[in-house]
Amino acid sequence: MVKFLDLQKVNLLHQQETEARLLKVFRSGWYLLGDEVKQFEASLCEYTGCKNAIGVANGLDALRLIIKAYMELAVMKEGDEVIVPANTYIASILAITDNCLVPVLVEPDIDTYNINISKIEAAITSKTKAIMIVHLYGRVVFSEELKALAQKHDLKIIEDNAQAIGAEWNGIKTGNLGDAAGFSFYPGKNLGALGDGGAVTTNDDTLAKTIRALANYGSEEKYVNKYQGLNSRLDEIQAAVLDVKLQYLNEENEKRREVMKYYLENIINPDIILPQLPENEKEHVWHLFVIRTIERNRLQEYLKDNGIQTLIHYPIPPYRQEAYPELHHLYFPITEQIHEEVLSLPISPVMTNEDIKKVVDTLNNYK
Repeated sequence: MVKFLDLQKVNLLHQQETEARLLKVFRSGWYLLGDEVKQFEASLCEYTGCKNAIGVANGLDALRLIIKAYMELAVMKEGDEVIVPANTYIASILAITDNCLVPVLVEPDIDTYNINISKIEAAITSKTKAIMIVHLYGRVVFSEELKALAQKHDLKIIEDNAQAIGAEWNGIKTGNLGDAAGFSFYPGKNLGALGDGGAVTTNDDTLAKTIRALANYGSEEKYVNKYQGLNSRLDEIQAAVLDVKLQYLNEENEKRREVMKYYLENIINPDIILPQLPENEKEHVWHLFVIRTIERNRLQEYLKDNGIQTLIHYPIPPYRQEAYPELHHLYFPITEQIHEEVLSLPISPVMTNEDIKKVVDTLNNYK
């Protein structure tokens, strides 16, 4: 069986260093808001080029806290609108609605699967306060046009960087492109913890200070609560693991690119639509290698029967989910097509040459 992602193998790459750091945490007697979190936050700042990094409990909380902080700072208020891609994972939408803001959905580009920047301005109203860009599948979405649009309409750019840590635009890493960014360190991500974890990065010191307080019960000083906050903290164990793995992220992203190159050069089945290769390879870190085909479910069953595990990212658009009946009247044809046709192939830094070749040969034999 070619696994979609062999997490055990991925984590065993750094077994000795990870075990040493975990033992250090265990013996320290300090398990929250300690030196390991401070070290990882400093490492993440250095890696992204951002002034501030705040470790939080998960990627959803990272986005929730960015918006909540903007509301505390009177940049946003209940009922305001946030533009977001229609084909994103539901967490992007949840972060908006959890703060009583309104998601305004915009179609993606069929070639990149990221929000179509040329369609954003038509969705802007007097209530729009931010554009949430989602670097979906590990590919950057950013441009001078987007920056100019945000400046023209005085909008914040919030990056959902759950899937693209390490990707770059014009030499600037994701997480340092907009006003603030949310990261997820869910185990399956390119930089994955041994449980849940997340972070926010920003160059706005006031925003960072507010987020740090909100994530700790709204408290800057123990037992003194300035805000109605959350309990959303990255723990010492996860921070230690992430700090070890961050050292190898560029190398592992490069291994993903090697898998990608083999796929793109050798998958020749005309029934398969392959992902588009960016002009600059560093614009994509290949969190997922997503193909499209008309009979997606039949292809997935065929691959399963031939010992290849695949996943669908994602089978149902967020506006079709039961959780959002108020959005059911919406229809986005490009989004619908993407959700009906996409299939994610195995891609990871631990795939063997035999694994990669088996995926390619099996796909080429599909009829």
